[in-house]
Amino acid sequence: QVQLVESGGGLVQPGGSLRLSCAASGFTLDYYTLAWFRQAPGKEREGISCISRNSSTYYTHSVKGRFTISRDNAKNTVYLQMNRLKPEDTAVYYCATGFPVFFRCPEGVSGGSSSVRYWGQGTQVTVSS
Repeated sequence: QVQLVESGGGLVQPGGSLRLSCAASGFTLDYYTLAWFRQAPGKEREGISCISRNSSTYYTHSVKGRFTISRDNAKNTVYLQMNRLKPEDTAVYYCATGFPVFFRCPEGVSGGSSSVRYWGQGTQVTVSS
């Protein structure tokens, strides 16, 4: 019933930009924390950003200043605007959420993925010249 679907990934040159979208269905995201994780080949999945029900945001050091998370409750969608992309940003990007009492921002991202309940299918972002 609950579903998250990412889109917007692709191949981009270093310094370029992409905007990822995560469309939610089966629930309204108004009271949910939404987050973005990514997983590069051979590495663990890491949380990079989240946005709370009150629209407060969090970013890991590696993306802060380059990425911007936002939400549009009317469209039941969360976005990740990625600017000045680097080769090390290459990864599969996942949208995620969980039960509001457990999954919060920034704890749900900075502390790992243990409180995530629902994952999107992932969208590939490749940054290469």
